[in-house]
Amino acid sequence: MLDRSNFLVAWDKRLEWPLAAVAAAFLAAYSVQVLAQPSGIERAVLSAVVAAAWSAFAIDYVVRLAVAPDKGRWFVRHLLDLAVVALPLLRPLRLLRLVILFGALQKAVGGAIRGRVVIYTAASAVLLIYVSSLAILEAERPRPDAAIKTFGDAVWWSITTVTTVGYGDYAPVTITGRIIAALLMIGGISLIGIVTATLASWIVQRVAQEDVANQVATKQQIRDLHDELAELRNAITRSQTVRAEGFEPPTAGV
Repeated sequence: MLDRSNFLVAWDKRLEWPLAAVAAAFLAAYSVQVLAQPSGIERAVLSAVVAAAWSAFAIDYVVRLAVAPDKGRWFVRHLLDLAVVALPLLRPLRLLRLVILFGALQKAVGGAIRGRVVIYTAASAVLLIYVSSLAILEAERPRPDAAIKTFGDAVWWSITTVTTVGYGDYAPVTITGRIIAALLMIGGISLIGIVTATLASWIVQRVAQEDVANQVATKQQIRDLHDELAELRNAITRSQTVRAEGFEPPTAGV
């Protein structure tokens, strides 16, 4: 009988990097599509790459749903995955899986949680801004009344939006662009919240570790002091015994 839980864990683990590679190919093809706007055979090839990548994500979603022990609970917890697969509008969000690629950088910082937080935060922020810039440029550029016409404008808009500054010099005019803006703002707030929570957790963990270390040191000092007192008592006892055994009463007439 198939152990669905173990199979799902093994499936996710084995396809983590392959799907990250697929996402990387998706990102490259999508970037060329938006920035270079190719035509002819080049456009057809890029469209095929994007379609193949999307198909891989769709197959992954269907398989994970099929083997999930509690399909209803799994479905509710993965609504974003469903939206990414079902709605072409949200396909760029699937590129966030590329964050997995930055896990390799973890080797450069060892076990320092602060190093991982900095790396993941920077990587996630850059990826989120880049993908949002591509998406907003693709959505806004065809409109004659749109303010975002170049990739530079799109990057500037993404930075001001993800930080919730919103200068107002660039604003989306399409429904798609406004949806992207809303998702980008939510993503920026979520990213800040995750970083804050991680740092707070790290501080609490370090304080707890130091407290445990202090307790262990104190207990060791108490044990050492107890051993020294025991040795001192033994030395006094031995000294008293030697004196008692070596004592001779004085001879009469002396």
